[in-house]
Amino acid sequence: MAVKETAKSKAWVIFDRIVALAAPHGVHSNPWIRGCDGALHFRPDYETLVKLLGVPLYLKAGTQSGVPALALDVWLSYELRRAGFNADQVWPRPIHPRILPGPVASLLKSLPDHLQKTLSARVAKEASISGVTSSSASILGKNYLKQVDVIITDWATGPELLISTKRMDSSYGKNAPNRVEESYGDAKNLRLRHPLAALGFVFGLRSDILHKEPYAAEWLFDLLTKLGREDDAYHATCLVLMDYADEAAIPDTGEEPSPEGVPEPGTAWHEEEDAPLQPPQFESEVDRQIAQLPKVTILEEKTPEDLKPGQFLAAMVTRVLGATPVNMHKEARRRRGSPVLESAVEVSL
Repeated sequence: MAVKETAKSKAWVIFDRIVALAAPHGVHSNPWIRGCDGALHFRPDYETLVKLLGVPLYLKAGTQSGVPALALDVWLSYELRRAGFNADQVWPRPIHPRILPGPVASLLKSLPDHLQKTLSARVAKEASISGVTSSSASILGKNYLKQVDVIITDWATGPELLISTKRMDSSYGKNAPNRVEESYGDAKNLRLRHPLAALGFVFGLRSDILHKEPYAAEWLFDLLTKLGREDDAYHATCLVLMDYADEAAIPDTGEEPSPEGVPEPGTAWHEEEDAPLQPPQFESEVDRQIAQLPKVTILEEKTPEDLKPGQFLAAMVTRVLGATPVNMHKEARRRRGSPVLESAVEVSL
């Protein structure tokens, strides 16, 4: 049966190429910077972020497709790999399948070559294998399963990092209260079962809210900040303030994407949307698409200090490292302990 090409499957091809170009041969830059004042900062790769955010605009993929929010998920998992976490530890992974348990990945790597090639090809071919691979994942909270968009987890440790993402490009006054209310309830549900996991929330917001609905913007910024200060909610929250031209705007369907992830016990689950597609015959095809992506700018200067992406990522990584023994996440610890001097970064720029 031919695989149905969807907005999400088209997006994954472009997302993967953008991330691959940002980390040639899997080598990531170190995000940690030592400022001239001696302070340690996490410097996000905004150049990669704006490209990823341009993909749903280029594809005209509405909210129902799940692609707009997925751009944030891909970027966050990429930033966590920059921080030093292994590609198989962070979900979504940079290759299909997006969700692959660590023990399964380790097993595949340990097999003799002929078995490794056979099983790896099987895993890569299937859209999902029940109980083994998936395109998204849910985590059991205190009372119910919750789809979590970006995860670091392992059988030995349980969830170590859980980040939920939301994105809003229009209809702010109508939708913002619902998104915040849902997020607060989800935070309490997850926090009560996983108190040691770094719990974060990232909200992507189009910048035209600043002049279309300034009071809604002020209210939303205030609530997002408070969500990151609650003792029983998120450890940190983040605002990604996106600016792009009106002609690039994505369709407003007025609907959220359907829930995905692990189903309730006893229910069947199948998703055709993320079935793996064959990559383009020539990388230049995707490169041409990347060159045509609409321009997106991140308005960091208009983002409240407590909600800036760099501070959020620093808080998430630091919390994971603080909650685990020093013999775990060695590369992430090494990178944090070997920051690049800010003066050196400025010279390279």
